[in-house]
Amino acid sequence: MGDILAHESELLGLVKEYLDFAEFEDTLKTFSKECKIKGKPLCKTVGGSFRDSKSLTIQKDLVAAFDNGDQKVFFDLWEEHISSSIRDGDSFAQKLEFYLHIHFAIYLLKYSVGRPDKEELDEKISYFKTYLETKGAALSQTTEFLPFYALPFVPNPMVHPSFKELFQDSWTPELKLKLIKFLALISKASNTPKLLTIYKENGQSNKEILQQLHQQLVEAERRSVTYLKRYNKIQADYHNLIGVTAELVDSLEATVSGKMITPEYLQSVCVRLFSNQMRQSLAHSVDFTRPGTRLTTSHPGEQRETVLQAYISNDLLDCYSHNQRSVLQLLHSTSDVVRQYMARLINAFASLAEGRLYLAQNTKVLQMLEGRLKEEDKDIITRENVLGALQKFSLRRPLQTAMIQDGLIFWLVDVLKDPDCLSDYTLEYSVALLMNLCLRSTGKNMCAKVAGLVLKVLSDLLGHENHEIQPYVNGALYSILSVPSIREEARAMGMEDILRCFIKEGNAEMIRQIEFIIKQLNSEELPDGVLESDDDEDEDDEEDHDIMEADLDKDELIQPQLGELSGEKLLTTEYLGIMTNTGKTRRKGLANVQWSGDEPLQRPVTPGGHRNGYPV
Repeated sequence: MGDILAHESELLGLVKEYLDFAEFEDTLKTFSKECKIKGKPLCKTVGGSFRDSKSLTIQKDLVAAFDNGDQKVFFDLWEEHISSSIRDGDSFAQKLEFYLHIHFAIYLLKYSVGRPDKEELDEKISYFKTYLETKGAALSQTTEFLPFYALPFVPNPMVHPSFKELFQDSWTPELKLKLIKFLALISKASNTPKLLTIYKENGQSNKEILQQLHQQLVEAERRSVTYLKRYNKIQADYHNLIGVTAELVDSLEATVSGKMITPEYLQSVCVRLFSNQMRQSLAHSVDFTRPGTRLTTSHPGEQRETVLQAYISNDLLDCYSHNQRSVLQLLHSTSDVVRQYMARLINAFASLAEGRLYLAQNTKVLQMLEGRLKEEDKDIITRENVLGALQKFSLRRPLQTAMIQDGLIFWLVDVLKDPDCLSDYTLEYSVALLMNLCLRSTGKNMCAKVAGLVLKVLSDLLGHENHEIQPYVNGALYSILSVPSIREEARAMGMEDILRCFIKEGNAEMIRQIEFIIKQLNSEELPDGVLESDDDEDEDDEEDHDIMEADLDKDELIQPQLGELSGEKLLTTEYLGIMTNTGKTRRKGLANVQWSGDEPLQRPVTPGGHRNGYPV
């Protein structure tokens, strides 16, 4: 009873607060009157900054400061009345604050009659620059905001393509609407009665506990079924073992009496002891001796070449035949697993120079891969392997030509507009494929048709947090800037200013490459040898390296049991014997041509080969 009296005032205050929130006016009056008659004190609940009558006034003042472009008044109110936990912890609030700073930075440029006051404009730009270098730096790795970090350094943002959206009539009203909705949301959240909050928290807690208990029950039932199966198997093996043991004891007694044990009898005993184990091994052997695994797990050199030549000589993928129904049709199987392992196999073939030559014999292979790449939306691993195979195809000039003619450049540019949604593998191989296609004159001409979009995508990728893609982005930029029309477009969008922003933050190698790109941007004539002839499909300049990635077998759907032989180990142990591995490698063609790292890439490469330091 003492505990209840100690907290009675607070409890009555919670009830009063909820009745007020739910608009039970008559009930609230009766409740307050009765509490007063009985001498029960009502504790006043503590609310947020929007709980009192000042709430609407603060919101109006913020909106008025927004409309008037009064930067200092707005952010003073913002920091005073929006809690730091929301400003620093809520992603929507952070993004809104970034755009609000942009609004005030360009306010004079949009709404001044005549030329804006230079001193006042410089003050606003300086305020925005300080924000970018301090609190705004947290968003510098976000692709959405990256172009705006160049805003303070662009002489005339109003004509810059990257900032075109900011100066449209609809941009400011849309931002104002977001601000008003945000303030209303904060006000609503602050007005939630404490009684309702306590109820929700306890209800959510109980719900989570029930979910955990249900999950534990399901897991316990699953383990129970598994253990029951194991028990039944052990019991069956036990009875079998007792029977065999009894027979062996009888046989041993018979030998004492001079009777011989026949080999046939011993064989029958062994079959009874080990036949079940053999059946299990054979049941899994087909799953774990997949063709793709033989290529990826066999030793580089003579062993891998032997495996590959066996596949090619027997035309495993029907590349030499032109039958309507070939094994390649499995790329369009309704089974996700079948499509994935078919894509893995083709990617493994494409990782080897002889494999690429074999796949190139059938023109339908490229068409099927391009179709699967654009259609695959269920299985990420399938799409990654198809993309990996196409990227390695781009080392061969005839296949480059076909991909360019099929419009693959446009598809890649469209995908790379939102790089944060891509896996690291997809991002790296997409950018590397785009670069390889941009090295051809026909590829550059394709880029010239959408020059503004290509340049924006590549400039955004320069600041991406995945630094593995930088050499390919630099190579693509350097290559397409050899086209005069693309150079003009790049100059119009202030590309040099954007590039110089990255010089301040990049490493030595990155800085040297960007300096080459700026030099290309400011050149007036085509450098000798930049544009290749699309009519010349000579293969002499193809990279002739085997580029089998270490993680080509990642995320396997089918896994052997603990201690079970699988793949190459199963084949060589049980069936083929140990194959030789002489470490023989092939290096021809351009093995003496090395990439210095100072200049952007100017020859086709793959991410796997580039990381391993192969000549380019």
